[in-house]
Amino acid sequence: MNLAFKYVLFAVASTLVNLLFQYISFVFYTGFLDLYAAMFSGTLAGLILKYILDKRYIFYHQPKNKKDDGKKFALYSLMGVFTTFIFWGFEIGFDYLFDSESAKYIGAVVGLSIGYVVKYFLDKKFVFRD
Repeated sequence: MNLAFKYVLFAVASTLVNLLFQYISFVFYTGFLDLYAAMFSGTLAGLILKYILDKRYIFYHQPKNKKDDGKKFALYSLMGVFTTFIFWGFEIGFDYLFDSESAKYIGAVVGLSIGYVVKYFLDKKFVFRD
């Protein structure tokens, strides 16, 4: 399977998991800072899934041990900080600018799409370089 196709497929899967966890978060909590709580839970769920898929099927990385895997996940997460700001910026911006319940999700998809492209190159250069 083509690498670009797999990466897009995994990005879509991670985006869907992210949005699902956000939706679930809103089901259980609506109140002060609910959007931020939802974005955090979605980001964490999507990050874990994307790391597992990228590590195994995009970069074919075999960790030496659990410590190596933990270090790699920490570096992978660090590279995701910048791209998370892109994603959160779009989601918050869409939620603020448009008076629609779906606006935040549309913003999330736009932000995640841009972020995943940037993240691939960061991960290739700094995380999974062998």
